[in-house]
Amino acid sequence: MKKVAAKILNGKEAANQIYSELEKEIFELKKKLVEPGLAIVQLGSVPESSIYVNKKIEKAKSLGINALKVSLNDNVSLDHLAEKIVSLNNDRRFHGIIVQLPLPEHLDPVKVMELINPEKDVDGFSSVNQGRLFAGKPYFVPATAKGIMALLKSTKQKIAGKKAVVLGRSSTVGRPVAALLMKENATVTVCHSKTKDLEKETMQADILVSAAGKPGLIKAEMVKKGAIVIDVGITMQGKKLVGDVDFESVKNRASFISPVPGGVGPMTVASLMQNTVLAAKRSLHEEA
Repeated sequence: MKKVAAKILNGKEAANQIYSELEKEIFELKKKLVEPGLAIVQLGSVPESSIYVNKKIEKAKSLGINALKVSLNDNVSLDHLAEKIVSLNNDRRFHGIIVQLPLPEHLDPVKVMELINPEKDVDGFSSVNQGRLFAGKPYFVPATAKGIMALLKSTKQKIAGKKAVVLGRSSTVGRPVAALLMKENATVTVCHSKTKDLEKETMQADILVSAAGKPGLIKAEMVKKGAIVIDVGITMQGKKLVGDVDFESVKNRASFISPVPGGVGPMTVASLMQNTVLAAKRSLHEEA
């Protein structure tokens, strides 16, 4: 009997659909004299971070968003960074502010995220927005988690009642995804480096989301037949970008699978643009 390969969850196509809608929304906002604005603060010049920041800036500008890149030295003090962020908080041209991660070792990410006005925290990383998310009333959903949920919903498969397993418990991906899946009434298990018998857990998953950052961690024998598999892992191996999932073997067991690259990555950028436009829309109500 011939094996049927999984349907590929094409993040680029899904992102383009989002951009088409955003262009219309931005056009309507500009008719009301509101130009969505996004400021991205980058500390240092790590090549990978620069690539991500430049992609976000380019996409924002192509959509008609006023995008600004703020470059600071990687040895910047917390006080100096705070001054810059407070200035952006008070600048009405910018509805969204993000600080590109990872940060230099001398800066505490929690303290840095607390500097951003929660109403402009379009990454959704501040404790206020994380709290809103875990209370079931999200204000800004972290972009990667939002993109993952959009990919899941694009399958048209029911989430409620399904067994979901999330690999990774970071505050930027793993925990937000788990919270969103619970909001959709999935039964959620979060696995991490201390989980015993990982295969036993993953084999039960109708929905498997891997954000462990370990290349090839998920093999075919660890995946339930017919599962939906979302690969969030991004690791450079030589000049090749690879995910957590052994794509070639797993695609023959899963019903849907996201590739790396071209899966979650484009959706993360699209979701950030959605959050920025949402922030701009909210500013209309604040001024009314």
